[in-house]
Order: sequence, then C-alpha cells, then structure tokens
Amino acid sequence: MLMKSSEVAALLHQDESTVMKWIKRDKLPATLVRGTYQINRVDLLEWATEHGIKVPPELFEAAQADVELPTLSQALEAGGVHCGVAGDDKLSVLRNMVNLLPLPPQMDPEFLLQVLLAREALGTTAIGDGIAIPHVRNPILLQNKPLPAVTLCFLEKPIDFGALDGLPVRILFLITSPTVKVHLHLLSRLAYALHDKEFRAALNLACDPSAITEAARRCERGKRS
Repeated sequence: MLMKSSEVAALLHQDESTVMKWIKRDKLPATLVRGTYQINRVDLLEWATEHGIKVPPELFEAAQADVELPTLSQALEAGGVHCGVAGDDKLSVLRNMVNLLPLPPQMDPEFLLQVLLAREALGTTAIGDGIAIPHVRNPILLQNKPLPAVTLCFLEKPIDFGALDGLPVRILFLITSPTVKVHLHLLSRLAYALHDKEFRAALNLACDPSAITEAARRCERGKRS
C-alpha cells in the first residue's frame, strides 16, 4: 500500500519536487523510510480528494476477490439522499446527519458524532465548492452491516466549515463501510464522480435523489466505456 514519492509524482504527472512540497508544506501524510518518503495510498487518495487533485481511480481499486464492491449509485441508494437537513452550525448539522445514517443497532450515534467532531477539530473536511466529506482521514467502519453506504445530505442552509475557498458548505457526503478496502474503493468512486461535469451539475440543481443517483450511474457507465 506504500508508494515512493517518485512513484506518486509519476502517477500524477508531477515533478517529484512538487510532491515534496505537498509533504512538507501542504501536509500530505508521508513516512521517511531509509531516506525516502513513502506515502500510503489511502492517505494519498484522501488528501488529494480534500485538495481537489484528480487521481486515477483505477490505482485504488480494492483487490480482494471475495469482497463485492458496490458502485457509487448502489452506495447512494443504501445511504440515502436527504434534502433540507436542518442545522445552524457544524455541530447541529453533523448531529442531524448522524441521525439519518442507516446505523446498525450496536452503534452509538452519539459516539459517532464525537468521532466526527474530533476529526473536524484536526482540520476542515470541506473540499471546496460548498462540499464536505466528514471524517475522510479515518474510515468509519461498521461491522455486520449489509451494505456499504454513501449518505448524501443537502443542508437547509449553508454552514461555515472553514473551507479553504471560503465558501460555506451546503452538501455533505459521509461514507460508512465494513472494511478499509471498501472505504477506499467508495472514496475513489466519489472522487472520480466529483470531477464529472454531469454529476456535479446534478448536485448543483435542486435536491433530486433520483436525478443524482442516475447521474452517478451515467458517470459509472462513462468510466467503463
């Protein structure tokens, strides 16, 4: 799962000096191993998603043959698209989002909320253009859950998440999955879709669950073609 900084540079068509700048200035997580920086592919994808950098999603496909990998549209159907989620600040919108999640009975919603808040305290999960992906740095793993899910919430009113572009957040995506590999797969699908013009256009229209799910399907068909 580890890549050398030179491999990351080649993958993203960048100079290695740019990758080193990301590590030293922009907090791309990396480990110094025998004088060479190495980067976990999970960290690379999540950092790139936060910073709006497009990464070829094929690199991050989960490799386990015995794990059925959901499509983004399937995960959205499992997690739901919710319109008009209320809240006056980050705490209240995250609390309301947690209350909408299809959580297993043994999962304490209040504990999950505290986990989300702790992640936000480390730095914003807003990725710009009014979108946030709470808790991207550490996957939310839910055991004994029938399907991995991507829950999409359109907020009743925009909320300040401290985004780097200064725009308040109006859309939240939250990924829940049974394993890190499935989380990585879903995040790669979501990152790919967020660079797709039709999918972004569907998000920018009025909250329409069926239209958004269909846009995800079209995006998936386009990737396979």
